[in-house]
Amino acid sequence: MSLELQFKIKENNYYLRYLRENSYWYKTLNRAPWMFRDFEDEVRRYYKLTRADKVARAVDTFEMLEKILSSLK
Repeated sequence: MSLELQFKIKENNYYLRYLRENSYWYKTLNRAPWMFRDFEDEVRRYYKLTRADKVARAVDTFEMLEKILSSLK
């Protein structure tokens, strides 16, 4: 695995944790470093870090606050 790729993985805790849990990515990234984009996408989906997930979380939080405020009235 290239040194640049190793630095990218080590500076992001999600990448490092996912790589340890799914060790088949070691072999994949060693043989095909251009698949790092696929690795990033899979990590984002697994840990729910996509934009859609963030928006859904924000909406859920807003709805919860709205219910709390309406119950206090």
